[in-house]
Amino acid sequence: MIFVGYLASALIGIALGLIGGGGSILTVPVLVYLFGVDPVPATAYSLFIVGATSLVGAIPKYREGVVNLKTAVIFGIPSILAVYATRAWLVPQIPATVGHMGNLVITKAILLMILFALLMVFASISMIRGGRSVQNGEEKPVEQHFNYPMILLEGVVVGVLTGMVGAGGGFLIIPALVLFSGLPMKQAVGTSLLIIAAKSLFGFLGDLSHLELNWSLLGTVSALAITGIFIGNRLSRQIDGEKLKKAFGWFVLVMGIYILVKELYFK
Repeated sequence: MIFVGYLASALIGIALGLIGGGGSILTVPVLVYLFGVDPVPATAYSLFIVGATSLVGAIPKYREGVVNLKTAVIFGIPSILAVYATRAWLVPQIPATVGHMGNLVITKAILLMILFALLMVFASISMIRGGRSVQNGEEKPVEQHFNYPMILLEGVVVGVLTGMVGAGGGFLIIPALVLFSGLPMKQAVGTSLLIIAAKSLFGFLGDLSHLELNWSLLGTVSALAITGIFIGNRLSRQIDGEKLKKAFGWFVLVMGIYILVKELYFK
């Protein structure tokens, strides 16, 4: 299982490089089910892995000129504050036993996995439905008009979700950047990587004071995921990303349903 876990770690980066938003959604399941990490620290590990991988992936996007720094700052600040507050104060306040569902005791770990599974289902639907495509990445520049109230609200929502479940939230960020910031799709994808990197890494800092972390495992999985994103970026030039995203969306949907069934009925 450890070997499969290492292989899956590389696939996390490959998926992120190939399809952008949604590519990091498998990080927590890989950590929990293949490496045996408890769900609470697994969400913290995921923040670091997703953040480091997205940061490396954002560098070539910046060099290509498809990272809009102004948008990243405007959207990123409320998201960073929300994710840090969630990891530092909200998650530690969740009691060890949340409640009961019939004979099932809903623990903190089960609650986080259920929330994550629901997020996977939502993300999968977004990927399966798809969005407007980009023809060869060439889009005419448009004048930006920022919808500040919606950007603030979306940033906070994405930050809290990221903090709770440890996912990057690219499938939420990219549409928001297109709708509320007026970015072309190619810029939205590149800018989302920088936002994901910043909020995930800052969110991880909120865990350092109250969690003991396995730095060896964290470093190994991060290195494999970073290697994977280079492979994914190279493959993305040869593979139809939209078709791949829909196929990956169906896989994520099956995984989300599997986690829900496992956590609710086989505990």
